[in-house]
Amino acid sequence: MLDLAGYGPQIFAGTVTTVELSLLSLAVSFLLGLLGASAKLSKNRIISGAATVYTTIIRGVPDLVLMLLIFYSLQIWINDATDYLDNIQNSIDFEVSLDPFTSGVITLGFIYGAYFTETFRGAFLAVPRGQLEAARSFGMRPMLVFRRILFPQMMRYALPGLANNWQVILKATALVSLIGLTDVIKAAQNAGEGTFRTFYFMSVAGLVYLFLTTISNGVLLLLERKYAVGVRKAVM
Repeated sequence: MLDLAGYGPQIFAGTVTTVELSLLSLAVSFLLGLLGASAKLSKNRIISGAATVYTTIIRGVPDLVLMLLIFYSLQIWINDATDYLDNIQNSIDFEVSLDPFTSGVITLGFIYGAYFTETFRGAFLAVPRGQLEAARSFGMRPMLVFRRILFPQMMRYALPGLANNWQVILKATALVSLIGLTDVIKAAQNAGEGTFRTFYFMSVAGLVYLFLTTISNGVLLLLERKYAVGVRKAVM
């Protein structure tokens, strides 16, 4: 491990925090994206309308604004709700305190869930309807159709968009440094202030992100090959 003027361990710890935050945010975004895409394709106008409002608002509000709103407001709203229920039922008595890491995961997952929703919606529509109808005609249950027919093919169409969204999530984790989480950016900032070499340590942080995105590209390439098995490539 590089010493980096004595700040090497802090930079490494911040990098680990960044990776954990990115992966958990990706998991939340992935699940919200599947639910959101299913909702937007629903024949129920209320459900599809709610999903449309979600994607429209989230994609129109800056990430930093949402980050601050959730960090400073969400736990207040939850505690107000529990206090209200406690006054009614006298059975709920607890306080919620969101730490910066949890706030970061919730915020990034909630934000990019909207982008994943649109990615998955397009991928769902790209899967031939005839295959789904054939599976149902053979008596396959909806979850089995999703797991064996829809999801594998949908992922092939969704991977380019997912790859782009993942890269953006990874870089957007830098925002959590503004709410006190010691990620790689915060660690680099502290090191720069302590040594008066801000440019140097911010360059180190940039190289860390470049390394992580490069590794991600390799993983995404393997996934693309996996879901392309059995698919004939178009000849130009």
